[in-house]
Amino acid sequence: MLGCSLWRCASPALSGERQGAGGLKLLLLLILSGWVWAQQPQPQILPCPALCECSETARTVKCVNHNLTEVPPELPPFVQGLFLTRNCISNLSSASFLSASFSELTILDLRGNQLSWVGAETFAGLPHLTQLDLSDNSLTWLSPMALGNTSSPLEELDLRSSLYNNSFVPLVAELLQTGALLNLKRLDLSDNNLIYLPAMMFSALPSLEHLDIHNNSVVSLHKVFLGSLRQLRSFNLGSNIFKTLRNDTLQQLQGLPLLTLNLSSNPWVCDCHIEDLVSWLKESKQVEAKASLECSYPQALQERSLVSINVSELSCPFLIDDQTPLQTSYVFLGIVLALIGAIFLLVLYLNRKGIKKWMYNIRDACRDHMEGYHYRYEINTDSRLTTLNSNSDV
Repeated sequence: MLGCSLWRCASPALSGERQGAGGLKLLLLLILSGWVWAQQPQPQILPCPALCECSETARTVKCVNHNLTEVPPELPPFVQGLFLTRNCISNLSSASFLSASFSELTILDLRGNQLSWVGAETFAGLPHLTQLDLSDNSLTWLSPMALGNTSSPLEELDLRSSLYNNSFVPLVAELLQTGALLNLKRLDLSDNNLIYLPAMMFSALPSLEHLDIHNNSVVSLHKVFLGSLRQLRSFNLGSNIFKTLRNDTLQQLQGLPLLTLNLSSNPWVCDCHIEDLVSWLKESKQVEAKASLECSYPQALQERSLVSINVSELSCPFLIDDQTPLQTSYVFLGIVLALIGAIFLLVLYLNRKGIKKWMYNIRDACRDHMEGYHYRYEINTDSRLTTLNSNSDV
């Protein structure tokens, strides 16, 4: 059919007019949209902080070894990793990360900053922070509320060589017990010269997978509770001062099915107290390179592998218990003090008459002295006596 009805087909001229009108409307709409967009405030792109290197591709800002004394107040909006290593930032507070430009931060590296003070709520305003490195500092105060009072997304916390001395370990323990680190998977406390670990230090870390306390001076895990670390995969106890591991500790370690344990470079004392450990090592598959664990004492078993020792070779010829020397010292001190007290009481008893006479003399002297003061007071308060006394003096 070559023709078209009037209602169904438009003439070429009429169609062209309609297309021109449509194009004009589209042009006007584009112009109006551009004008509206231009009237809206545009987001300001913040420049890279001075003395820092910024990478939009890697989403990082690196301010390394530039003697900065504070955290840069503003960052480009793309930043997810902030590296402030080897500067001079000694204090951190809740005001250090207030800017909205920190809101996407996931990695914060503050290694080697001579950092000594971290206040409450310091990292609470970083909702996406998963890795925090505070190693190689000298912390004297680490607030237990540094991460806030709600659950933090933090997964890795590095405190290696970060404590001023081992007396600040209770602060760290309190931080770990607040319940803010339920997502923590990796904790490094190595190289801090720790001599003990508080009993419930790790009780609120149910997601912890890797725990490192190597190169400290820890002597025992006797009272440390490990039962809540059901996800723990690696526990590094190397280079401490462990002489043995008690049976209760071994039972806790055995109850962690995913665990791999590092016990290297400890001064194991191969006497009767190590029987449980030797028997456990021979059966356990949790200890790395267990054949390399050697006795450091006594000399007869020195450098012998623990797993090669027979229980019959272990004995305690000298001390029955590790606490015996300390208990003996306390008993001796008590005896000496009791003897001194008895001698003192005996001297008092033998000189009781002289002491009684001496006390009477002191009482009489004090009485005479007070009567003299009383007499002078009466003279000074009575005007007649005062005038008579003056005339008698003349």
